[in-house]
Amino acid sequence: MLPYLSRLFALLRYLAKWLVLAAIVALLAGSASAAFLFALGWATATRTSNLWLVWCLPLAGFAAGWMYLRYGRSVEGGVKLLVDPPATTIPLRMAPLVFGSTVVAHLFGASVGREGVAVQMGGALADQVAGRLRLAPDERRWLLLAGMSAGFASLFGTPLAGAVFAFEVLAPQRLRAIAWPGAVLPCVVAAYLGDQVGLWWGVQHTHYAVAFVAAITPAALLATVAAGVAFGLAAMVFTGATHALAAAMQRRVAYAPLRPFIGGVVVALAVWFTASDRYIGLGIPVILEAFAHPLPAWDSLAKTVFTVVSLGTGFKGGEVTPLFYIGATLGNALAPLLHLPFAMVAALGFVGVFAGAAKTPLVGMVMAVELFGPAIAPYAALACIVSHACSGRAGIYRAA
Repeated sequence: MLPYLSRLFALLRYLAKWLVLAAIVALLAGSASAAFLFALGWATATRTSNLWLVWCLPLAGFAAGWMYLRYGRSVEGGVKLLVDPPATTIPLRMAPLVFGSTVVAHLFGASVGREGVAVQMGGALADQVAGRLRLAPDERRWLLLAGMSAGFASLFGTPLAGAVFAFEVLAPQRLRAIAWPGAVLPCVVAAYLGDQVGLWWGVQHTHYAVAFVAAITPAALLATVAAGVAFGLAAMVFTGATHALAAAMQRRVAYAPLRPFIGGVVVALAVWFTASDRYIGLGIPVILEAFAHPLPAWDSLAKTVFTVVSLGTGFKGGEVTPLFYIGATLGNALAPLLHLPFAMVAALGFVGVFAGAAKTPLVGMVMAVELFGPAIAPYAALACIVSHACSGRAGIYRAA
């Protein structure tokens, strides 16, 4: 009887402790994500109505690069720093630096995403809590993962995918090293509460409608496999080109702030040459179009080029929303060839290219169900697995 009671009390202490800690992290990460989304909405609306701002992108890139050179060298690793955290507490400056630099990048027209901001803010804030409470190393990692989960979930409105994300971005050996089962409860609780905190603040997530999912037939499954191969190759091109450009810029441009300055010049000239802002910023209106009607076949390639130049030269933000754009527009272009509905293949591309580039097929599957409904689950699982298998060894969060 006594051993049973001892185990019961230990379980109750664990539940009470981690429910409270997860709630604290969710409140911090969800509030930070909400503030970022509101700032991002303002930046996007301002740029859209004042397209001339793109000519200031080189100067904005230089300023953000200088800020990181002067104050942010210890946090420049971004999400990779959370995956392999230092022995000391991650500096709190990670949160305002990535917040401000990403809003500036969107205000002036870089093609970057937003998930990197929410994940970094959530992780940095969670690590501050862990440091102040002097948690043990394993418990610190658990709370850091909870912060990452809350950040991802509150940004996209996908709590279950957010909980899975924190685990899947870690290599298996890292999971084993931190006794990861103990982190499941705080990650799930933080993800769901973080999403609710964002909603309490008034965040409104984009709704992507998939009105019709084809019946499961051998032809439809084979078409999905073919689409998955295309999504994996697109992910591999994106990841390889981004890493290659970043490495080349580091070798050839010694002064770091000049790298985003050069990238800003290239993007600004490209916007002027195309006479369109279609390929800068998040591109959510184009993603929504991909679910509704046929789009130009080159949209996916153009977004890839704009995003590779922006990220590869040092602009901050993230890769995920551009990957959603690349995947959705690629799926839109493939739909007539595969004889499948536009919205369905756009949805598969939305999660498939992300799953391949991020090396997170489980997150892609779960996100597909949360965003598009359970009917698409068999196709999403197949597309994400095939994309992951065909996307090469390197990912956006870790090298080969």
